[in-house]
Amino acid sequence: MASINRQLKEKQVQYITDLLKSCQSFVILDYKGINVAQDTELRNAFRKAGVKYHVLKNRLVRIALQNLGYGDQFDVALNGTSSFAISDSDAVAPAKIAAQKAETIKVLSIKCGMAEGKYLSADECKALAKLPSREILIAQLLGMLQAPIASFARVIDAIAQKKAE
Repeated sequence: MASINRQLKEKQVQYITDLLKSCQSFVILDYKGINVAQDTELRNAFRKAGVKYHVLKNRLVRIALQNLGYGDQFDVALNGTSSFAISDSDAVAPAKIAAQKAETIKVLSIKCGMAEGKYLSADECKALAKLPSREILIAQLLGMLQAPIASFARVIDAIAQKKAE
């Protein structure tokens, strides 16, 4: 019986390791005291943004994180109730949604997180949440790159119109 239980736990650790290895970012949340309606609202917000949301055993996550070379950075956060918001594509989404929901769901709090392989404290996760999304940053960059070109084109057009007169 113990060997079957151990095999199941080893499979769970492998699943968690694979989940965290392939992600852009994750946030660890303390959800103690959250009710069913709030949990459903939270899960729906994460799902809508393409973020996976799981409640996982702290001990198994600790083993998975150690397997990935994070050492004991997350050990303090892996006590008490912990849930995990994980994104494969958008490094900002888990922190942004968690911070937004923590404002409306007062019992929800961010413990810490990881973005692109770097440990983030709760305050760093909140700062990450304030950043615009990747798409908005790209649009802003393109706008900044296009502005000088558009100005140059208007100057050339004005010169051409003056010469035509």
